[in-house]
Amino acid sequence: MPNTKRRRLVASAVAVTLGATALAACGSSDDGDAQSGPVSLTYWTWTPGMDKVVDLWNKGPGKKEQITVTVKKQASGDTLVTKILTAHKAGKAPDLVQAEYQALPTLVSNDVLADISGEVGDVKGKFAEGVWQQTTLGTDAVYAVPQDIGPMMFYYREDLFKEYGLNVPTTWDEFAETARALKKKAPDKDLTTFSANDSGLFAGLAQQAGAKWWTTSGDQWKVGIDDAATQKVATFWGDLVKEGAIDNQPMYTPAWNKALNTGKQIAWVSAVWAPGTLTTAAPDTKGKWAMAPLPQWSASENVTGSWGGSSTAVTTDSQHKQAAAKFAAWLNTDGDALNALAKESGIYPASTSAQLSGAFTTPPDYFSNQADFYTTAAEIAETTAPSAWGPNVNVAYTAFKDAFGAAAKNKSDFTAALKTMQDETVADMKKQGFEVAE
Repeated sequence: MPNTKRRRLVASAVAVTLGATALAACGSSDDGDAQSGPVSLTYWTWTPGMDKVVDLWNKGPGKKEQITVTVKKQASGDTLVTKILTAHKAGKAPDLVQAEYQALPTLVSNDVLADISGEVGDVKGKFAEGVWQQTTLGTDAVYAVPQDIGPMMFYYREDLFKEYGLNVPTTWDEFAETARALKKKAPDKDLTTFSANDSGLFAGLAQQAGAKWWTTSGDQWKVGIDDAATQKVATFWGDLVKEGAIDNQPMYTPAWNKALNTGKQIAWVSAVWAPGTLTTAAPDTKGKWAMAPLPQWSASENVTGSWGGSSTAVTTDSQHKQAAAKFAAWLNTDGDALNALAKESGIYPASTSAQLSGAFTTPPDYFSNQADFYTTAAEIAETTAPSAWGPNVNVAYTAFKDAFGAAAKNKSDFTAALKTMQDETVADMKKQGFEVAE
């Protein structure tokens, strides 16, 4: 298929937020499952302990169905996306691949992922609407089954909030006032930091505010990274950094770990997986933290963003689409499989029923003081806002790190950094051959 035509098809098929009807896929529709006899599938994944989870399938449902799955461990992130694209060009992609939600449009636009709506459509009800939407890209197609999610939350040192007479903020205005109040009472401490080394955090905050970074109009993409919602988020955090109400240093450094562990920073805007990070970063503060819903832009709202999460997809190269889809559905909806994923891999399941069962009936050990941790987490997860990913998220994320990294360091204009992010993303899409509306 000519490149330009394919790019037009993708703009229509991957209608991330407009819910447009998907055009006919240009990849194979090979179901390959009519043949008799055993089926062997290969699954590329980075999740630790996945081989033990897959073992349950091979010894149980898989044995009965004569479908054996072999795990091939891979690197995560852009490294895996690049590898799967390369393999697909050679017609040698695996049957199944773990894919982060933001990578799905890139893989779909390169005809890597098969539409498995006919095989897994009936599991839709097991997931929150905002989560399921990430695997359909707003179309009637289904390109993956949700596996794990990262609903965003607010973490804070319960003891220090009490010591300094601070209330847990329920709105972002209250969040800003809390940061300022702490500075007045303890100038050597910060409520939190703005970090430019993890684009997913900023993307999740923009998502919560209603941002739609990639949408489609007819056969054209529209890039709205500098839309009003994201400008609001950028201005909010930029102002706090500029006035010194919060820190401007990156996360995941020895200095950041020390700040959390010593109480120099007393809160963290993060996601459901934060307990694992805090266990390593701030071991001396175990049992002193609490989790609450993310602050809202208005008191009447109840919505959160998403930071992280992945899915299980079937490739167009697979000769056993039906068998692969059957495994993908089992892996992410079966109770035993999800309990094993929680135990072996430490994931927070996308399946709503699994969020309050098995490993999630008691709080994380680090949060043993908060008995309702997972009950609250499940309620927050249900409020996840729809996403709006596009075909070059990697470029946008790199631009964020560069532009916002400099702005945070220099305490300069965050909206200017946002425009840079917008311009570089649009330029790359045009270079790739996508039609982009001005």
